[in-house]
Amino acid sequence: MPNNKLSKVFTLKRLRNISIFWSLFIGIGALWGSTMMFIEPTGKIWDMYLLLPGIQKLPFSDILFQNFIFPGIALLLVNGVTNFISFILIYKKHRYAALSVMFCGIILMLWISIQFVIWSFNFMSNLYFIFGFLQAFTGYGYWKNYQ
Repeated sequence: MPNNKLSKVFTLKRLRNISIFWSLFIGIGALWGSTMMFIEPTGKIWDMYLLLPGIQKLPFSDILFQNFIFPGIALLLVNGVTNFISFILIYKKHRYAALSVMFCGIILMLWISIQFVIWSFNFMSNLYFIFGFLQAFTGYGYWKNYQ
């Protein structure tokens, strides 16, 4: 019995560390991406201007999608802030930390699914969808071991 409890503690610690990695990796990535959009809203410096016609077909494009400011704000709020909050919950060992990791992974997969509709499949979106899945899976494991 004591060996099983010790194993669960090590598993929980490992899952917590992996959750910290995913939350920071995705949160910092969202912060970096949104910062790029704020620095150069036309997307020319980063070669993102090729993506602008895709989002300009969306509803309210004449108001929200003439440049990358609104997508940058959305990226920061949806994937950046949520992952930083998740990191804080993990760091403080809050009882909802594991669920926040799982939900952040689901949010990222939904975000990328919207990108698939707009631009179809591409390497980076596929990769980040996998990251979202891994984050959600890690959060689920963390949650199951936390109980």
